[in-house]
Amino acid sequence: MAYAGHVENGAIVLDEPADLPDGAVVKIELVSKCVADGEDTGPSFTQRFAEVLGKTQSLPEDAAENHDHYLYGVAGVETCNSLDE
Repeated sequence: MAYAGHVENGAIVLDEPADLPDGAVVKIELVSKCVADGEDTGPSFTQRFAEVLGKTQSLPEDAAENHDHYLYGVAGVETCNSLDE
């Protein structure tokens, strides 16, 4: 379960009351103000990689489906090349 809060005089203060038992282990994760306010955090994946998206020239037709096979030799789904043999 996640709770929102803020730091006040060096202590974590929850924004809403929570019934947590004494000694409960918690994980504190710092969230940037932009994310907390729901603001845009920057360019999207597509915007960041627009200049290289779709630029590949010599990949097999099934490269997306069988990328592990082509990169690491892992057995994958039948490749287009194996269907022609």
